[in-house]
Amino acid sequence: MSPLPSLHRRLIAAALAGALASVPVPAALRAQPAMRAAAVATTAVRGDAAPMADVLAALPFGVGERLEYDAKVGPFRAGRGHMEVVAVEDVRGRQALHLAMHVSGSALGWKVRYQLDSWVEPRSFSSLRHTQDNLEGRTVRARAFEIFPDRGVFASGDDPESPTVANPLDDGSFLYFVRTVPLVVGQTYTFDRYFRPDRNPVRVTVARRERVKVPAGEFDAIVLQPVIKTKGLLSESARTEIWLSDDSRRMLLKMESHLKFGTLSLHLRSLQGTKP
Repeated sequence: MSPLPSLHRRLIAAALAGALASVPVPAALRAQPAMRAAAVATTAVRGDAAPMADVLAALPFGVGERLEYDAKVGPFRAGRGHMEVVAVEDVRGRQALHLAMHVSGSALGWKVRYQLDSWVEPRSFSSLRHTQDNLEGRTVRARAFEIFPDRGVFASGDDPESPTVANPLDDGSFLYFVRTVPLVVGQTYTFDRYFRPDRNPVRVTVARRERVKVPAGEFDAIVLQPVIKTKGLLSESARTEIWLSDDSRRMLLKMESHLKFGTLSLHLRSLQGTKP
């Protein structure tokens, strides 16, 4: 894997410094100097001072990236899915990256749909808005959240505002956030950043490296095991594994989630707009 340019590394570190500073770091991780530097760096280029174009350029993904997937339930092809960096959009007067993950299909009479849309402020990589439109069989879960990191609250519909955490993230934005974090095989990373505080911590275990073959080609991959106390693809009960490309792009190549109706898997079919 080729090293990231120096400015690229500093911008990522700066943009994530505030986000990672409050994250409990495992003892084994603290022993890694490069990881410690990425977690606490605040010098060189500060995320809150850098031009937005530089902050966006430092991320491993950019507007226009679209990853398309074949969806399977067990061995049966069941549908399609995609992950997309849609655009930079205005959310309450702030620039936000619109990130989307949509999966739909059916197999053996069971229909599924997962539509996660997230709007993330790129400097702190914090969620500002999140919507879910999920279907499993006959169960529909549709929610919309407005998240206010500056005030430390979130709201859904007519429900009263509830407290959130510093630098909050939602289900969909976590899949992009983890692409920005340096990852060491054998380590478990703990993040108290899920926007609903009672569902923290989020844990991501870096299980192994392996070569993986998907319709889009054959790639070196790093395999993650994320756990979020939520429902759906990333829930604790789903025992999800995620294969990310073992390069600077950290593209999602494959995902397997063990759901109550069977194992739902995504396999990268095509990619466009990815960074070099």
